[in-house]
Amino acid sequence: MRYNKFMPKSDKVKAPAVKAAPSGSNGAAHEAWGLLSGLVYPPPFAAIARELDLRPAAFGTLRMLDRPRTMSEVAEALHCDNSNVTGIVDNLEEKGLAERRASEEDRRVKLIELTPAGRRVHARLSKAFATPPDWVDSLSAADQQGLRDILQRAVAARTPGP
Repeated sequence: MRYNKFMPKSDKVKAPAVKAAPSGSNGAAHEAWGLLSGLVYPPPFAAIARELDLRPAAFGTLRMLDRPRTMSEVAEALHCDNSNVTGIVDNLEEKGLAERRASEEDRRVKLIELTPAGRRVHARLSKAFATPPDWVDSLSAADQQGLRDILQRAVAARTPGP
């Protein structure tokens, strides 16, 4: 699946208007974030989520179920309470994409795992996430490497947390 399926039909996507940087902040960082967020939001995954009638939290949960996970693991990854995960998993179960089962180690612990239909959607999402969008493909090899290097440094500098 290619990103351009979900992108505007025009040859060029207009960059979003970037507001002036707040006083005391790094203007280049503010502008870079404005440009980057316009490139990655909304990604084609939003179209898949709409097609499946999935809210962002359900979509994120589905995406992380590469293996069975506990409700607590999902809550931690989504930065929410276990009680919120109950509703999210209820929704995925109603759509036939995931199911709960008791852990073999501790029957009080519920594991969430994908159904066959959920695995097909997960594979589709994984493929979409792994496919660079056209705007990345259109960059020169040197620019692609430069972008990768900058993003690797940004990921390394990121502090964990919400």
